Amino acid sequence: MTDSMVLQIVRDALIMVMLLSVPILGAGMIVGLIISIFQATTQIQEQSLSFVPKLVVVLIVLIVLAPWIINVLVGYTTELFAKIPLMVK
Repeated sequence: MTDSMVLQIVRDALIMVMLLSVPILGAGMIVGLIISIFQATTQIQEQSLSFVPKLVVVLIVLIVLAPWIINVLVGYTTELFAKIPLMVK
Protein backbone atom coordinates (compact mmCIF):
# COMPACT_ATOMS: atom_id res chain seq x y z
CA MET A 1 0.00 0.00 0.00
CA THR A 2 1.48 3.29 -1.07
CA ASP A 3 1.12 6.72 0.44
CA SER A 4 -0.86 7.94 -2.55
CA MET A 5 -3.35 5.08 -2.14
CA VAL A 6 -3.90 5.97 1.52
CA LEU A 7 -4.33 9.64 0.64
CA GLN A 8 -6.83 8.73 -2.09
CA ILE A 9 -8.88 6.61 0.33
CA VAL A 10 -8.91 9.36 2.96
CA ARG A 11 -9.76 11.99 0.34
CA ASP A 12 -12.67 9.90 -0.98
CA ALA A 13 -13.95 9.32 2.56
CA LEU A 14 -13.85 13.04 3.40
CA ILE A 15 -15.62 13.97 0.17
CA MET A 16 -18.28 11.35 0.89
CA VAL A 17 -18.83 12.67 4.42
CA MET A 18 -19.20 16.21 3.12
CA LEU A 19 -21.53 15.09 0.34
CA LEU A 20 -23.76 13.21 2.80
CA SER A 21 -23.83 15.92 5.44
CA VAL A 22 -24.55 18.95 3.23
CA PRO A 23 -28.29 18.28 2.68
CA ILE A 24 -28.90 17.59 6.37
CA LEU A 25 -26.94 20.58 7.63
CA GLY A 26 -28.35 22.80 4.89
CA ALA A 27 -31.94 21.98 5.83
CA GLY A 28 -31.19 22.67 9.49
CA MET A 29 -29.50 25.95 8.61
CA ILE A 30 -32.37 27.14 6.42
CA VAL A 31 -34.97 26.31 9.07
CA GLY A 32 -32.82 27.97 11.74
CA LEU A 33 -32.56 31.11 9.62
CA ILE A 34 -36.31 31.21 9.03
CA ILE A 35 -37.02 30.69 12.74
CA SER A 36 -34.51 33.37 13.76
CA ILE A 37 -36.08 35.87 11.34
CA PHE A 38 -39.50 34.98 12.78
CA GLN A 39 -38.18 35.44 16.34
CA ALA A 40 -36.60 38.78 15.46
CA THR A 41 -39.77 40.13 13.91
CA THR A 42 -42.11 38.93 16.67
CA GLN A 43 -39.58 39.38 19.51
CA ILE A 44 -40.39 35.91 20.87
CA GLN A 45 -37.23 34.57 22.52
CA GLU A 46 -38.24 31.00 23.33
CA GLN A 47 -35.44 28.43 23.06
CA SER A 48 -37.69 25.51 22.19
CA LEU A 49 -39.15 27.49 19.28
CA SER A 50 -35.82 27.29 17.48
CA PHE A 51 -34.79 23.79 18.57
CA VAL A 52 -37.89 21.68 17.90
CA PRO A 53 -38.50 22.71 14.25
CA LYS A 54 -34.84 22.17 13.37
CA LEU A 55 -34.91 18.73 14.99
CA VAL A 56 -38.08 17.77 13.13
CA VAL A 57 -36.76 18.97 9.76
CA VAL A 58 -33.43 17.20 10.21
CA LEU A 59 -35.23 13.96 11.09
CA ILE A 60 -37.50 14.29 8.05
CA VAL A 61 -34.52 14.95 5.77
CA LEU A 62 -32.72 11.93 7.24
CA ILE A 63 -35.76 9.71 6.64
CA VAL A 64 -36.23 10.96 3.07
CA LEU A 65 -32.55 10.70 2.16
CA ALA A 66 -31.84 7.42 3.98
CA PRO A 67 -31.95 5.24 0.81
CA TRP A 68 -29.56 7.56 -1.01
CA ILE A 69 -27.20 7.73 1.97
CA ILE A 70 -27.18 3.95 2.26
CA ASN A 71 -26.47 3.56 -1.47
CA VAL A 72 -23.52 5.96 -1.27
CA LEU A 73 -22.10 4.19 1.80
CA VAL A 74 -22.54 0.74 0.25
CA GLY A 75 -20.88 1.94 -2.96
CA TYR A 76 -17.90 3.32 -1.06
CA THR A 77 -17.58 0.15 1.01
CA THR A 78 -17.74 -2.01 -2.11
CA GLU A 79 -15.05 0.14 -3.69
CA LEU A 80 -12.83 -0.31 -0.62
CA PHE A 81 -13.33 -4.08 -0.62
CA ALA A 82 -12.44 -4.19 -4.32
CA LYS A 83 -9.18 -2.36 -3.55
CA ILE A 84 -8.07 -4.83 -0.85
CA PRO A 85 -6.10 -7.07 -3.26
CA LEU A 86 -4.22 -4.00 -4.49
CA MET A 87 -3.36 -2.98 -0.93
CA VAL A 88 -1.65 -6.24 -0.03
CA LYS A 89 1.03 -5.96 -2.69
